[in-house]
Amino acid sequence: MRADAQENHDRVLEVAARAFERDGTGASLKAIAREAGVGIGTVYRRFPTREALVEAVYRQEVDHLCAVGADLARRRPGVPALRDWMETFVDFMATKRGLGDSLRAVLTSEDDRQQTRDRLRETIAALLEGPGIRTGLEPNDLLMALGGITLIAAEERQRELASRLVELLLAGVRAR
Repeated sequence: MRADAQENHDRVLEVAARAFERDGTGASLKAIAREAGVGIGTVYRRFPTREALVEAVYRQEVDHLCAVGADLARRRPGVPALRDWMETFVDFMATKRGLGDSLRAVLTSEDDRQQTRDRLRETIAALLEGPGIRTGLEPNDLLMALGGITLIAAEERQRELASRLVELLLAGVRAR
């Protein structure tokens, strides 16, 4: 992609992510284009359907979540990095609440869903290698526990509850 086309692409994804978080996947594509400073034709050329845009936003945000994990593991390994990443994960999942049905429709194949889970497990595995974390933990177990925390916190609409549950989970992760 040319540099200007890449900038437009990135801006559309950024604006769409905010719009989907705020208004759900029914957000106006015309409004997204206008806020991104591009024409609606530019949006449709790159993302021929609303589902294609939802999928692209989701994949970009998973990329970001994994990059945050890698950065935390490098900068401040161990329990602090894991805590920060788990809190970031909770926030990520909270913003995806409105995308649930659309994501199920977009990520139709088990391969698509598996690829995302694999990437998240790899990120968790890297974080679990830090100091102060007990050995023998399964990244998938932590991913499933975090998923449960986000569901409970979303149902209760209590972000503070999620943080308390993350701390409880971290107590079991710490080396003794």
